[in-house]
Amino acid sequence: MEKIGFVGVGRMGANMARRLKDQGFTITAIYDVKLEAAKTLALELGCEAATELKHVTQLSDVIITVVTDDKAMKSIFLGGLLQRSRGKLFINCATISPAVHVWVGQKAEKTGAQALEACMASSITQAREGTLYLMCGGSEAAFNRAKPILEKLSASMRYIGPAGAAAQVKALVNMVMNINTAGLAEGLGLGAALGLDLALLREVFSQTGANSRVLQTDGEDMQNREHGCFFSAAHAAKDSGIALRLAKEQGLNLPLAVATKKQFDKMVTEGLGELDKSGIAELTFKGRHTPK
Repeated sequence: MEKIGFVGVGRMGANMARRLKDQGFTITAIYDVKLEAAKTLALELGCEAATELKHVTQLSDVIITVVTDDKAMKSIFLGGLLQRSRGKLFINCATISPAVHVWVGQKAEKTGAQALEACMASSITQAREGTLYLMCGGSEAAFNRAKPILEKLSASMRYIGPAGAAAQVKALVNMVMNINTAGLAEGLGLGAALGLDLALLREVFSQTGANSRVLQTDGEDMQNREHGCFFSAAHAAKDSGIALRLAKEQGLNLPLAVATKKQFDKMVTEGLGELDKSGIAELTFKGRHTPK
């Protein structure tokens, strides 16, 4: 088995590392900007908490990255991750712009390394259980090399195409999910204002054209104001922005996506950005949130 390093061990990255450790893989090194969190996880996994990115690469055959955005992604690859990386494989799991995945692939190729995007359409529980849904982009050689690892992290995965292709699909997945989330919040918010039984309303939604995956994951949380974070409003705003930039490049007007991004941007502005995306209901239910 190839030795694995991790860069970015927040809730997703940490649980992916735990899962692979449970499956018999050797985790050699982890790196995170929050050094204390990295040290704690390293102690749990029996590996090194690297203080420099280049050490993760040196100690690992495969490096899995789970960072927040385009800026963070460029920072880690320009900050030492590519040093002495010939023969290494980078598996990049963050939701970032397709163009940055292409950039990473080109940088890796110049050093003799491989890069694969493995975009995730699942959350923390699935990361720990190894039941992620993965969309992969890059060379087929990189995908085939990564398969034994990705199979232990996922219940299903799809090879989409060359670098950037999987990130495009992931952007569309999150754009539609975010629109559905905003729509559900408005439907339940109006139902509450009308004095309807929201449990009954959710059951009716589930049996009609108003049904959606978001209804299953977020409907009850919206009703009960339980917004413990699995996918933050701040990430929803960022990901809707990625999709809208793609639309602009194609000359498309997507008014629903624009309106949805404005709502998630408002959550961030109002100090609600670290709530789960279900917290968008706080903006639509009567009497819940007083604007700043």
